[in-house]
Amino acid sequence: MTKEEFFHDWLVSHLQRRLARDYKEILANSSEAQDHAFNDHYPDLILANHGMVLAIMEVETEETITPEQAERWKELAGLGAKLILMVPNHTRPQVMDLVLQKGLADKVGVGSYEITIKM
Repeated sequence: MTKEEFFHDWLVSHLQRRLARDYKEILANSSEAQDHAFNDHYPDLILANHGMVLAIMEVETEETITPEQAERWKELAGLGAKLILMVPNHTRPQVMDLVLQKGLADKVGVGSYEITIKM
């Protein structure tokens, strides 16, 4: 497992715990285990309440934000649930450009994260 995959999986796990207040059912897929499908796709998180999927979430790192990955976002956005992207804060403008280029502005929400270490 690479450092990037480790960080990605840690962030998916962190979001799963944090979002547990808002969603009754949260299914997570990691880099190594793709156990939970939504319409034959495996998003990082599947967010549901009472058996109804309300949103799916993809966690991106700086290295995974590419035009090719934006094509995957387009596929996921067409599955019938709101797609939420979690991206590094400083890449948000780049991600918004990709979302607009792919015509996904009304189907995708973009959240961001930032790691701060204070000493």
